[in-house]
Amino acid sequence: MTQLAKFLHVISVVIWVGGMFFAYMALRPVAARLLEPPQRLPLWAGTFGKFFPWVWASVALILASGFYRVFQMGGAGAPAYTLLMLAIGLAMMLIFGYVYFAPYAALRRGVEAADWKAAGAALNRIRELVGINLSLGLITVAIATLGPVFG
Repeated sequence: MTQLAKFLHVISVVIWVGGMFFAYMALRPVAARLLEPPQRLPLWAGTFGKFFPWVWASVALILASGFYRVFQMGGAGAPAYTLLMLAIGLAMMLIFGYVYFAPYAALRRGVEAADWKAAGAALNRIRELVGINLSLGLITVAIATLGPVFG
């Protein structure tokens, strides 16, 4: 069971953090350069509409497998790096929840109404928050791989 939990945890992190990396570092700059708002904003709304269900599934699996693994390591007595990953992961999940229920909802409303100014403002807020979450995700990967070296 421990190996299955580890696999589910890692694959979920790969999907979420990898998706953010692709969107932020590859798709965003190209879409901004090549597409005007009436094309770019529906692209983003549609892309998020396909990606966010995967993020929700990843969040659920990361939470379940992460808590399972922490409790296997002794709960509050787990190594400090593990508890730090848990704290960062919970912060990332809260940020994602906010993105989904506030700026993403505003992006969808703006696109449906062809209100490009409102949709653009919502997308800009999503960009900022994805940048934060991507940074936190990469830091967490570093902690996961280097943390055991430092204890």
